[in-house]
Amino acid sequence: MPRTDRLFRLLDLMRRLPQPVTAARLAEETGVSERTLYRDIDALRSAGARIEGEAGYGYTLAEDPALPPLMFDRLEIEALVLGLAEVRQMADAELAAAADSALARLAASVPERVQRQLLHAVTMSYQFAPPSPGVHAKLLRDAAWEERVVEIAYSDAQGQMTRRRVKPLALVFTDRATTLLAWCCLRRGFRRFRLPRISEARLTEESFRPERVALLRGIMEEMRGNASPQQS
Repeated sequence: MPRTDRLFRLLDLMRRLPQPVTAARLAEETGVSERTLYRDIDALRSAGARIEGEAGYGYTLAEDPALPPLMFDRLEIEALVLGLAEVRQMADAELAAAADSALARLAASVPERVQRQLLHAVTMSYQFAPPSPGVHAKLLRDAAWEERVVEIAYSDAQGQMTRRRVKPLALVFTDRATTLLAWCCLRRGFRRFRLPRISEARLTEESFRPERVALLRGIMEEMRGNASPQQS
């Protein structure tokens, strides 16, 4: 393998593999000796790549504007375009705008050949009747990121209105509805809330940060056991 190709492969491996990644693993993946691998690491550092770590410990790649352009193959480009198209159609306005921005940034950061593939992808997505994400998607998404409790007014399938305090964990977009996965303080369990049925939402100052990892683990265990959180 030519050295230039090997250096590109080394950068790609350091982006994808769990870090810190050992020199032995990198040498095996690139088909060189560890001594050659150390020289390659030094060459990348000299070219501007921020690589932290050392022999015997492992290496971590800190992304940097000085790194070479992003490289994707044609199938990866198709997957990115298709995924961003789905976001534009199914998500709320803020997330849809972020998808447009991400596509533009991606097009500006790849070589011209890849840029042409990006702008003229042959795979498309179209939703004839995309579900409404509701008017509170941004607030709920922010609350999940910030790990803060939200107070909501929610109408169930029978039209009964209740007020809940919930700990939002994730938004799920499907072809039928946009759903909030959360811990419901009223029902003392994991619940699914359809966003269009949330008529009011207020972000509180109460944090559930110390519980978040345990809650995520709990809801994933429920879902892996085919016991999807009950819909409210």
